[in-house]
Amino acid sequence: MTNNRNNLENNVMVCRTVLFTLCVLAAFSCGANALPIGPAVGDQSLSPFYIWNGALPEKPGVMLREEPVQAQPGIMDASKMQRILYTSQDKRWNAGIVPVSGLLWFPKGKMPAGGWPIIAWAHGTLGVADRCAPSWTNPTARDAHYINQWLKQGFAVVATDYQGLGGPGPHPYLNWEAEGRSVLDSVRAARQAYPTLIANTLVISGQSQGSGASLGASLIAPDYAPELNLRATLATGVVATFPDGPVNAGHARPGHRDPARFTLLRLLGGSLPDGAPAPEKWLTDKGAEMLKLARTSCIKDLGSYEKREKVDGSTAFIGGSPQVEAGLMPVSDMPVNRFPAPLFTATGLADHTLAPHHQYAAVAALCAGGNAVEWKTYPGITHNGIVNVAFNDELNFVRGVMDNAPQPNSCGSLHAPGKPQKPAKGVPFNG
Repeated sequence: MTNNRNNLENNVMVCRTVLFTLCVLAAFSCGANALPIGPAVGDQSLSPFYIWNGALPEKPGVMLREEPVQAQPGIMDASKMQRILYTSQDKRWNAGIVPVSGLLWFPKGKMPAGGWPIIAWAHGTLGVADRCAPSWTNPTARDAHYINQWLKQGFAVVATDYQGLGGPGPHPYLNWEAEGRSVLDSVRAARQAYPTLIANTLVISGQSQGSGASLGASLIAPDYAPELNLRATLATGVVATFPDGPVNAGHARPGHRDPARFTLLRLLGGSLPDGAPAPEKWLTDKGAEMLKLARTSCIKDLGSYEKREKVDGSTAFIGGSPQVEAGLMPVSDMPVNRFPAPLFTATGLADHTLAPHHQYAAVAALCAGGNAVEWKTYPGITHNGIVNVAFNDELNFVRGVMDNAPQPNSCGSLHAPGKPQKPAKGVPFNG
C-alpha cells in the first residue's frame, strides 16, 4: 500500500512538472496567477530542504523551516549559521505566497539589550538556475568578507536568495518590486523565528543587482512591511534606473561592451511580457546554446562561454540586443520618490560593469526625489571592489543614523564622473 501511494504521488508530481514546463515553453505562463515551474525556468533538484510540499501559510514573512549549515569560508565571526526557508509574496506572476530560501547568521559576543540589530543583504548577479543560490553554494568570497565585517560589528545578517533562486519558479531577475519583497520577508521571518534575539532595527544593503533590491525594499517598506523599523539603506554599484530623473543615464555598459549574459538572464527571469514569444525565439544558434547553459549554470560559466565562443549581444540575439531589450519589461525602472530612510550610495570610478555615469544619474534622481543621499566615489575601485572598500564609510553612516546624528548630504555637490578609470592594483576583490 505504501509503495502504491508513493508511486501515485511521484506520478502526480511528474505530471505537474510536465504540465507547467509545457506552459512555460509555450508562452511563459499557464494563465492568470500561475507560477511557471520546471527546468525551462531554471528549477533544479537541490535537496529536500528546498521543497515545500505542504500548504503554505497565507502570510508573507513566515519561517517555514531552518537547518544548520557548516562553517562557511570567509565567515569566521558567526556564532550560529542557518539555512532558512520562508514565505514571500510573488509580485511578478501574482501567484500568491511562495517559498523563498536564504541564510541567517548571528554574531558572536554578548547580545545587546533588545536583541541584535539586523542587516538584510541583497546579493549581486549570480544566475537564475537554482544551483546559483548562495544558500546552496555559500556566498562568494567577496560577499562572505562583507557579511563577516557586519557580524564583527555586532549585527545579525539575513541574506535572501530571492524568489525563484533555490525556490520554485523563475527568478525575477532585476525586478526590484519582486526582489524587494524577498528582502523584507526574510527579515520578517528571521524576527518571527527569533523575536528575543533580533531587534526591530533594520539596515538594508545591496550590491549591483542587489542595489535595486535594497532600494526597492526600502521604497515599498512603508506599505508592504510597515512594522519593520528601517533605519538606513545602502546601495553600491547602483543598477537602478530612473526614467523621470534629471540626468540621462546613458548606456549602462561602459564603452562599446555588449555582453549577452545579462540580457539572457532577463529573458529567463520574467522580463518577457506574458504572452510574448518564448526565449528561444529571440536567439541565434549560439544564443540558444547559451540559453541552455543559463538554465543549469551560473554567471561565471556564462561569462566563460561568451569569451570562449566570442559571443556578445550582436551575435546571441536575432536583430541584436537592442531589439530584444526593447521587447522586455523595464523591471529596473523606479519612480522618483521620497524614501523612508537615509540613503548611502557608493560608486567605484573604475567600474567597467555599470558605468559610473549611470550610477551618478541614479543618485541625481534620488536627490530629485527629496532624499538626503550620501554618495561616495572611489578612484581605481571596480564593480567588485566597491563592496568591501566602501564598508568603513557605510559603517560610519549607519552609526550616525543609529545615534540620530545629522546625516551628510551629497545632493548639493554632485559632479558627473568621467570615463571609467583603470583598476587599482593590490586591492582585495578589485578584479
